[in-house]
Amino acid sequence: MKNILVLCTGNSCRSQIAEGYLRYFAGGKANIYSAGIETHGVNPKAIRIMAEDHIDISKHTSNNVDEYIGIPFDYIITVCDNANENCPYFPGKGQRFHQDFPDPAKAKGSPDEVMAEFRKVRDMIKTYSSDFVKGQLNKETIKT
Repeated sequence: MKNILVLCTGNSCRSQIAEGYLRYFAGGKANIYSAGIETHGVNPKAIRIMAEDHIDISKHTSNNVDEYIGIPFDYIITVCDNANENCPYFPGKGQRFHQDFPDPAKAKGSPDEVMAEFRKVRDMIKTYSSDFVKGQLNKETIKT
């Protein structure tokens, strides 16, 4: 079973969304972890927009990357530039991937406009996660 770590700055939105989708698309064929350089708690809006897509991340916790230093990761995915630039060294042969997604927690505007930004970023991460699983994990592990 592959070990995948998703890193972001605060482990509150983007990495939590990616963890949810990677877990869904991998179908139990990979161990998925998410962490941050800091911990900010799981953003309630991220929980809400994932629930709209029938994925429950309400039990996720916000974890610090240092908690996972001893795990041999096959893949390390950074989902923001800050995490990519400040990601610690992980021993082993884990492949590094990077995709900078906008931070929906910084969205401004009316409540509807903010939620629209969360949904936009969620959909970007969903596509990335699906493509990642198709491209990196065994074809038989993919949910359709």
